[in-house]
Amino acid sequence: MSASPIVSIQGIGKTYASGPQALKPLDLDIRHGEIFALLGPNGAGKTTLISIVCGIVNASSGTVVVDGHDSVRDWRAARAKIGLVPQELHTDAFESVLATVTFSRGLFGLAPNPAHIESVLRELSLWEKRDAKVMTLSGGMKRRVLIAKALAHEPRILFLDEPTAGVDVELRHDMWQMVRRLRENGTTIILTTHYIEEAEDMADRIGVIRKGELILVEDKAVLMTKLGKKQLTLQLQTPLRQVPAELAALPLALSADGNAITYTFDTQRDETGIADLLRRLAAHGIDFKDLHSSQSSLEDIFVSLLRS
Repeated sequence: MSASPIVSIQGIGKTYASGPQALKPLDLDIRHGEIFALLGPNGAGKTTLISIVCGIVNASSGTVVVDGHDSVRDWRAARAKIGLVPQELHTDAFESVLATVTFSRGLFGLAPNPAHIESVLRELSLWEKRDAKVMTLSGGMKRRVLIAKALAHEPRILFLDEPTAGVDVELRHDMWQMVRRLRENGTTIILTTHYIEEAEDMADRIGVIRKGELILVEDKAVLMTKLGKKQLTLQLQTPLRQVPAELAALPLALSADGNAITYTFDTQRDETGIADLLRRLAAHGIDFKDLHSSQSSLEDIFVSLLRS
């Protein structure tokens, strides 16, 4: 990967004339060829940030540089580097699939390239529908058309704003396969998603935005290690009514039926405390018949961040 970022966001903020501050000034660099997931609840500022980078919304402060081009001073060159798949299904309803995707390429002043358009349509399982009017397609197929339009001009950066909201499992699967292939070919992907398992599965880095503020940017693996907790659940031989007072200081939770104890520990610490826990349980005559451990998911981490 290149050392310099492909997208550099410096001090970007947005306050609307009506008063609300949609984005607090933030800095963010997107690396060449990465998949960057931006997570946050509705209204957090995800779409506003994407819209500023793509030149759809004017920032109140700061600068965006896209592959060396200032997004305001050199907006045409900056925008040509970007493909955007918006949340809303806005398409040219009366056009055929082939015509609307071909037209999207022409908007960027590029010469026709029927082979590229065919390749994109085949990749998205749209080639058989190329002569169909967009208005006749299902919602999932319309979503595929939006992606085809975004890829028509061969962008180096692809923004996916909630790309799988309301689409079927098959399309979601197809889309992520395509995203992986694009990344293998050097395309940088920035996505917002509500499906945290997608970010956990796909992303190299994750940013969390809350109330217009970027509260965290981290490599996914580091984030999972740094903020992840592990839990050890012990299925007890004999139900307990309560945790013995001598063990009350430990991070233990007793299940409602008294049949299991869960011990939560930090993966970062040298000592997990499990050996000590097992010794102390044995000393109190608490026997277990089974145990299993689990690690917190990205969803657990995300929820805890938003609560903090």
